[in-house]
Amino acid sequence: MTRLFAVTLAGLVMMAPAFAQAPPVAVTGAWSRATPPGAEVGAVYLTLDSPAGDRLVSASSPAAARAQVHEMTMDGTVMRMREFPAGLPLPAHQAVTLSPGGLHIMLVGLKAPLKQGDTVALHLVFQSAPAIDVMVPVAALGASAAPTR
Repeated sequence: MTRLFAVTLAGLVMMAPAFAQAPPVAVTGAWSRATPPGAEVGAVYLTLDSPAGDRLVSASSPAAARAQVHEMTMDGTVMRMREFPAGLPLPAHQAVTLSPGGLHIMLVGLKAPLKQGDTVALHLVFQSAPAIDVMVPVAALGASAAPTR
């Protein structure tokens, strides 16, 4: 029995790194813009910083039917949106900023307009790091930066 216990203990010790969770991703500067009545989409902007390197694999919010990581680019005078279905890479120690006119989290199928002064709950899921819940303040319609508090 002693040998069986030692072998089992050694196996568990060797497997421990596989069960260790990656360090948390830092989320800063989260904000959104108010939307006009009847709008079906909104956007969330924020900065993600992963100490170990990771990937944002999904987002969700009770304010919308779904949330998608998008990139907006201009092709001449045509605006193009591209979803990151495999997730957004987060290189180690390199802040990734989601901002107007670029990367953002698109809230699709809004259940109600986003109103200035409100907050929106956002759930972020990463490939390795623990998931994070963020309360996102809503700035004025057409705002270009986070609301000041």
